[in-house]
Amino acid sequence: MSKKNIYIAVFVVSVIGLAIVQYRYLEIGLSLARVQFSKNLVTAGDEIRNDLTARDQMTFLLGKALQRDSTYFRLSIDSVQDASRFFLNDFISERLLRAGIEAEFSYDLFSKDTTYYLQSPKSFTDRDREVKYPILLEGYLPELLGERLILELKFRDLRSYFLFQLNGLILPSLLFLIGIVAVIIWILRTYYWQRNLITHTNEFINNLTHELKTPVFSIGLASKLLDQNATEQQKPVLEIIRQQTDRLSGHIDRVLDLARMESRKDIFHLVEVDFRPVLQKLCEDFSTLVALEDVRFTFKLQAGHYPIRAEIFHLENAINNLLDNAKKYSDDPIIELRATLEKGHLVIRIRDNGRGIGPEDQKRIFQKYFRVGEGDLHKVKGYGLGLSYVKKVIDAMKGKINLESKLGEGTAISIQIPLIHG
Repeated sequence: MSKKNIYIAVFVVSVIGLAIVQYRYLEIGLSLARVQFSKNLVTAGDEIRNDLTARDQMTFLLGKALQRDSTYFRLSIDSVQDASRFFLNDFISERLLRAGIEAEFSYDLFSKDTTYYLQSPKSFTDRDREVKYPILLEGYLPELLGERLILELKFRDLRSYFLFQLNGLILPSLLFLIGIVAVIIWILRTYYWQRNLITHTNEFINNLTHELKTPVFSIGLASKLLDQNATEQQKPVLEIIRQQTDRLSGHIDRVLDLARMESRKDIFHLVEVDFRPVLQKLCEDFSTLVALEDVRFTFKLQAGHYPIRAEIFHLENAINNLLDNAKKYSDDPIIELRATLEKGHLVIRIRDNGRGIGPEDQKRIFQKYFRVGEGDLHKVKGYGLGLSYVKKVIDAMKGKINLESKLGEGTAISIQIPLIHG
């Protein structure tokens, strides 16, 4: 499975998991809302029972309506019953609101044998979704009728009511979930857009560098042919041409390798090697190269073997890059290279007397394409790839690279590569 599919799978599973967790919290909230509703309903029911126990205008009117007795009123019995329904409905509604219940309700007031019956002004048509709460009345009304009298409260679609009560939790949860999903999708789109951009850039780099290899090869071949008939004065010049051609070819290979690194391709094939002879030859070649320039270069290698696991070609390129930087960024270059064996590591230190690097720039110096600012113009041309390449090479060999620098005092870079013991 590709990394892309893994990321998508993790994203989908995370969103589903988050939705399930939110749903579980919602169920818990609904359960708590039911418990609180039941508690409030018991409180309201007790208050309603107590208020209907004694004789007052309300209970007197209800008693006459249940008995269908209009003797004390100048109204028909139907009008008395209608008035009783509305008065009792308002009474119950007020008591429920006092207990914190705003759910839609209806009621029935009846005796056990249904001889006496009174219904609320509004009744529900869908009786399957009703929740009933009976209140057994005491006092005046049961005694007046000589019957057990029950006031039955009915509530419809309580789940919707509870969900409405939990809107303060549901809506923010949904908004946060949508926000998280939107941000992750945006991040993934940006990531894959960048990956595609890198892929196209690497394809361009590969095509360009392969095109450059042809003239470099031609120059190298021409210099070898010229060397056959060259005079003693011309041979040092041809040697410099060959060295620079090889160096340019190495730079092209390094750019290709950087493109392969970005594509996550394995370009390092580490082998066990005694690196001291390689480093000796590298220092001698660099010394010959800078002999024609105003550069003072010294090197000192500790005696003994330097057994390490390395990709020789890339490690040579990395060290050459550091030496070349030390030369380019110094006005009157003084460069020294020291190699020592310390605590199970080969330590290579390169010190120069150049311009130095500020503290803020030191934090980013090994980032790709980063170059130390020199105003609007860079006196030394480059693309900010060298030190990024060096760090990748050292990291691949499980080594470390450290930088010490002060503005105006020069720079010291040390490379530590583990030795092979035994």
